[in-house]
This record gives sequence, C-alpha cells and structure tokens, in this order.
Amino acid sequence: MKEKPDPSDEDLELVALCRKGDVDAFEALVAKYQKRMFNIAFRMTGNNEDASEIVQDAFVAVYRNIKGFQERAGFSTWLCTIVLNLSRNRLKQIASGRTREAYSLNDPLPSVQGTCNRDIASDNPSVLDTLEKREVQQKVQGCIQSMDGDYRELIILRDVQGFSYREISDMLTIPEGTVKSGLSRARAALRDCLKKVLGDV
Repeated sequence: MKEKPDPSDEDLELVALCRKGDVDAFEALVAKYQKRMFNIAFRMTGNNEDASEIVQDAFVAVYRNIKGFQERAGFSTWLCTIVLNLSRNRLKQIASGRTREAYSLNDPLPSVQGTCNRDIASDNPSVLDTLEKREVQQKVQGCIQSMDGDYRELIILRDVQGFSYREISDMLTIPEGTVKSGLSRARAALRDCLKKVLGDV
C-alpha cells in the first residue's frame, strides 16, 4: 500500500520552488497556512485588524527571507515563530501607549423595525443558543488575553493549534520539559479564570 506523503516534504518542495522564484508555490504556502496563522495572531492580540496585518507581514518576511530558511525545523514551525514574534511586537506597541478604540469580537445585532414574520421551525441552533456560544467564546478569549504572555503562547500553540511539544520547544527555544511544566501551570491559570467568568462548567 502506498504511504501518504509527509506534509513537511510537500512544504519543502514548495520552499525549493519559491527559492527559484515560483510565485505559484509561494501562493500555495499562503493558502495552506494563512488561516492557521491568523488564528494564532488573533488569539495573541484579540483583534482582527492586528491579526490580519501580522499575518500579512509574516508572509512578506517569509517571501523576503525564504532563501535563508535553514530547514532544521519544519516550515510551519519557522512561519509560526515569525507570527509569534510579530504578535509580541504588536502587543508591545499597544502596551507602550498606542491608543485604540474599544472593540467587540462580535458586531452588535442591528435593530429591526416593523412586524416580523413567523419563522418555520429549524433544526439549526436557536439565536439564543448561538449568542450564548459566542458569549462563552468571548469569555474564553478574554481569559486567554488576560494571561501572562508566556502562558498565553503555550495555551495557543498546544491546546488551540495542536503543535507537538517538540515543535513548541523549537519555536520558543526552550526545553521540552519547560514546555510541559509551563503548560501545566498555564492550564491551571486558564481553568481558574474560566471558573470566575463561567462558574463550574
């Protein structure tokens, strides 16, 4: 039986093509990782606009520095490290006094004037269920945002994105044992925060 190709092998093939100036190969890498990197940047910053700019800047950096990629770690590990560094820089800019309007993770619901027609019963979740789910997601994101930066990164990389301990160790340049012990403390801190905002769930 033919084995499935290793995703990292596919990445290395695309990287090799990028080094030769193949724009389609670069676009393939962007398409493959854009959503995942946006998720990481958003979890780090809590802001859609900041996350979009970070991801855009990350891919610009990749394009400019693709020839310097060492291949000691996987391409996704290298890309994620760039996104983390840019996210940290953005958070420092915000902390140093960059003013920003208050934002909401969800736009307010528009008000509707006049009569409303009766809806046919649906198997889809009710509006109330959807709003409750969004409220829980907002509170979880709020707890992640309130965590110490090191803990936040560990939670995002391991529990949200599912990177291995080894990959996280490579990204953060810390021993795997430190990743595991830090993650244990990060999870405890997240649980404590969620108990305060959600109660026992």
